[in-house]
Amino acid sequence: MASPTTRRSRFAQPRGTNSEQIAGEIRRYIAREGLGPGDRLGTEHELAHEFGVSRPTLREALRLLAGSHLVRTSRGPGGGVFVASTQNEGIGRNLSESIAAMLETDSISLQELVEARIQMEVPLAGLAATNATAETIRELESSIADASELRDRPASDEFRLADARFHRAIARAAGNELLRAFTSWTLDVLQPQLVARVGHTIEGDAILR
Repeated sequence: MASPTTRRSRFAQPRGTNSEQIAGEIRRYIAREGLGPGDRLGTEHELAHEFGVSRPTLREALRLLAGSHLVRTSRGPGGGVFVASTQNEGIGRNLSESIAAMLETDSISLQELVEARIQMEVPLAGLAATNATAETIRELESSIADASELRDRPASDEFRLADARFHRAIARAAGNELLRAFTSWTLDVLQPQLVARVGHTIEGDAILR
């Protein structure tokens, strides 16, 4: 039987063996090793063995991580536990889902979301202007060019995606990963809602300017 040291060869020893502590150590391991989407962590059996915990405890830890969009589990040959997204992407998706739920239940208004976006995106644009590279400029110009071809269809999905590319480029150029994660909801939730509610009033030329 493997020793505790062998079982935890990839992981630092957690402070306990409950599911939340195991999930925390797996989360830290993914960040420490710089793992990205698609990287394989192992099977449920292998991970439970490494931590020295039962399969149900390990599964509960994986459920917590899956709820944060950090891991996914697949069955069958070649299956196992895989990294689903980076930490920052997981934060962004969680935030988007929470805000979408708040909007659906009228806990927050569309006006409040617009106001919040303004408060976040103006300083973000300032950081992007300071940190922008030649690649940033090319990406911004490319997204504007794509949107320009669709100026007569500003409520279309194609125009919205080109506009989203522009704003994602700004968020990346800002160089602050936390702010980038925090602003993802503006494109995941707010933008589609605005198009759905006021799409008929959108002027393509105004957006492009």
